[in-house]
Amino acid sequence: MQHTLKRCLGMARAPLLRIHTRTPVVASRKQEPCCQFSNLSQPVRRAFASLPQEEKQKQDPEQSRQSANRLPRLMDFPEIIWPSALNSLKNWITIQFIIRPYFDSEFQLKDFIYGAKQALQVVSSRLMGGDLDSLDTLVSQDAIAELRPVIQKLSMTQRRQLEIKESDIYLSFPYQVGIMFDEANDKLQKRFVEITMVFHVMRGLSEMRERGEEIPWNMGTLPEYQDKVFICNYRFVKEFTAGQQSDWTINVANHFRAIDLINESK
Repeated sequence: MQHTLKRCLGMARAPLLRIHTRTPVVASRKQEPCCQFSNLSQPVRRAFASLPQEEKQKQDPEQSRQSANRLPRLMDFPEIIWPSALNSLKNWITIQFIIRPYFDSEFQLKDFIYGAKQALQVVSSRLMGGDLDSLDTLVSQDAIAELRPVIQKLSMTQRRQLEIKESDIYLSFPYQVGIMFDEANDKLQKRFVEITMVFHVMRGLSEMRERGEEIPWNMGTLPEYQDKVFICNYRFVKEFTAGQQSDWTINVANHFRAIDLINESK
C-alpha cells in the first residue's frame, strides 16, 4: 500500500525557489446561529467533545443514545466542510506556478486526490481497529501521539464510525495548498508542501448504487441520511528540500458529522 501511495502521490524532482509562503487556516469564525450546511463554509472550531459517559445523567434516553454515537474530536484542528473560493484560486496559482515549475513537473492534482482517497481508506480502517502502531509510515508521530488517547477511549460503536470505504466518498476537494519553509538550519533551507483535503462520505453509498437506488443530491440535509453522512479532514505534508527524498505523510486526521456541528451551534 505504501508503494501505491508513493506512485499516486508522487516524488520530489526539482529544487524550489523561495517565492511563496503559506497562509495558515483560519482558526476561528464569528459565531452565528445556523441550521443549514451552507452556513458552515468556513473552518469551525469545536470544543473537545465529552465522552458520552460524562453526559448521560443530563439527557433523556434518546439524547443519551445520540450522544453515545457522536464522535469526539480526534485532533485539535478546525472542522472544514466546504471549499473556499479564494483558497481555490490560490491553490490553482500555487500548483501551476510554483509546485509544477519548481517542485515536481509531473504533479497532477487528480492523481494526488486519488492517492489521498486510498490513504483515507487505509488510515481510517486502522484507526477503527486501534492499530496506530502500523501507521508510522503514513501518519506523523505527533499526530499518532495526539490520536492515541482519543481512540483508546472510544466505544466500539464510535470506532466503527471511523472506517471509510473509498467507494462511499461522494465529494472530495483540496481546501488549501500551502508552502512552508524551515530556516532553523542556516546552511540548508527546508521546504515543504502541505495539502488539506476534505472528504464527504455517506455510509452505504456504494450499496445504494449497486441496488440502483436514486441518490438525492441534497442527502446531507435530509433527516434520514444525516446520521450516515461524515466529513473527514486530512492534511498531507511532504518535504521538497533539494536533495531530500520524502513521501506524503498525514499530520491531521479528523472525522465528524456535519449534523453534530449544526446541533452544537444552536
